[in-house]
Amino acid sequence: MSAKEIPAMAHQKSLPQGEHFPHDADMGIRGIGASKSEAFEQTALGMMSVIVDLQTVTPRVKVRVTCEAPDDELLLVDWLNALVYEMDNRKMVFGRFEVSLHDHQLEGIAWGEPVDRKRHQPAVEVKGATYTELRVYQNPTGNWVAQCVVDV
Repeated sequence: MSAKEIPAMAHQKSLPQGEHFPHDADMGIRGIGASKSEAFEQTALGMMSVIVDLQTVTPRVKVRVTCEAPDDELLLVDWLNALVYEMDNRKMVFGRFEVSLHDHQLEGIAWGEPVDRKRHQPAVEVKGATYTELRVYQNPTGNWVAQCVVDV
């Protein structure tokens, strides 16, 4: 078969192409508290509430988590990602948190239980905390706010 006999379509190449497409894969979470520690606890609860109904979680098992980072924002991301790691590694969900902060060191406790898919009915899997919309600050009323977007 000569080149002239090959249909014209066989000579056409696909052009490289890039585009955006919409997705709803991310979720913003925010914790507000009278202290920075309380705001970190509330942000963790916010992340867990994306996954499960917190009312279904019995806080039976205690898991200790420690983190250290150069600033509050990175400490928040480390804290949330440490919880994601513990959830995945231990196959657990958490429903209660306690955070103690000293400079940029965090000592936390998460209480939860092994995942029971029937009872907990996890809605999504959080893959991790991101730097998107990442902020830790004291608002004008004196409350602390800790927020970021988590990848689900």
